Amino acid sequence: MTRSPPAPISHIFAAHEYYDIRAELEKRPGALPCTQVDTFAQLEQIVPEAEVLVVSMLWQNSLLERAPKLRLIQSISSGVEQFDLDRLKERGIRLCNARGANASAVAEHALALLLNLARRLYEARDNQNRARWSGTGTDQRPRLRELTGSTVLIIGMGSIGDQLARLCLALGLQVSGMRHSPRPLDVPGVTQVDAAGLHAAISQADYIVLTCPLTEQTTGLMNQAAFAAMKPDACLINVARGRVVEEAALVDALRAGRIRGAAIDTYATEPLPPQSPLWTLPNLVMTSHVAGETQFYERNVVDILLQNITAIETGGTLVNQII
Repeated sequence: MTRSPPAPISHIFAAHEYYDIRAELEKRPGALPCTQVDTFAQLEQIVPEAEVLVVSMLWQNSLLERAPKLRLIQSISSGVEQFDLDRLKERGIRLCNARGANASAVAEHALALLLNLARRLYEARDNQNRARWSGTGTDQRPRLRELTGSTVLIIGMGSIGDQLARLCLALGLQVSGMRHSPRPLDVPGVTQVDAAGLHAAISQADYIVLTCPLTEQTTGLMNQAAFAAMKPDACLINVARGRVVEEAALVDALRAGRIRGAAIDTYATEPLPPQSPLWTLPNLVMTSHVAGETQFYERNVVDILLQNITAIETGGTLVNQII
C-alpha cells in the first residue's frame, strides 16, 4: 500500500515576547503567512489551529490539550527543558531546537567576559563613575593580565564551546575541553578532558568557562568541591544555564577570596531578585542573560525553521531534532 505524502503546511504560528519571527518571515520571498502573539493568553487562543508553532518560554505543557493539529514545535532557544518530551513523543509531535543560532554571539560574549576579568575593565567603569584615576604605578593591587599562555577549560564543547575554543586558540591560550560524549573533540589543538578528570583539569585552569546545556549531569556541576579545586587566582565564566552553578558556593568562594573572580550571564532565578548577594560582590561581573543576543537571531532561527518545514512536508531529515 502506497503511503500518501504528508500534507503541506499552510500557516506558521509563533509566540515570543521579544523575537519577531513574523517580520523575518516577511523578508523571505514566498514564505508562508505567520501569525505571531506575545502573551500566553494570546497563545492559548491561536494554538488550536497551529500545525507549526515557533515558541520558547511562553510554552506550557497544558497547551497540548488545546493543540489537536500540532505537528512541529520549533523552539526559539536551544534549551527545551520546558517541554514534556514524553507527551510530545506520544502525540507524534516533532520538536526541534535552535542550537547554533547564536553560537557566535554566546562565544563572543564569553570571550568578552574573560577579557573583562583579565583586564579588570569592570573596575575601570567603576572608577569612571567615581572620577577616579587609577593608572600604572598608582594602584597596589595585582597587575593586569594578558591572556597569552593562560589555560582555559571549556565545559561544554558543542557549537558554542567549539567557537569559543577557536577564538581562545587564536589569542594564544592553551585550551582544554569537555563534552558529554566520549567522541573526540572537533577543534584541533584542544586537549580533551573526561568526566573523571574534571576536577584535575579545573585545578590547572586559569579560566573555566561553562557553555554546557542544563541536564541532570550538569545541574550543580560547579559546587563547593569544584570551587575548592580551582586555583586561588582562577576565574569562572558562566554563559550556560544558571543552575549549572551552585550560587551559594559561588558567593562563598568570591567572598572568601578563594578564587580571583567570576563573570556570569545566567542565574538560578531570573530576573535576579534585588536581595541576591550576587549584586554586591566586587569581584563579580554580571550581565542579564544577554549572551545570546544578536541582530541575526531571528534570521538564524527562521533558517532552521524553514528547513524543518520542508523536512516535515517531504519526510526529510529535521535540523536539531529533539523528538
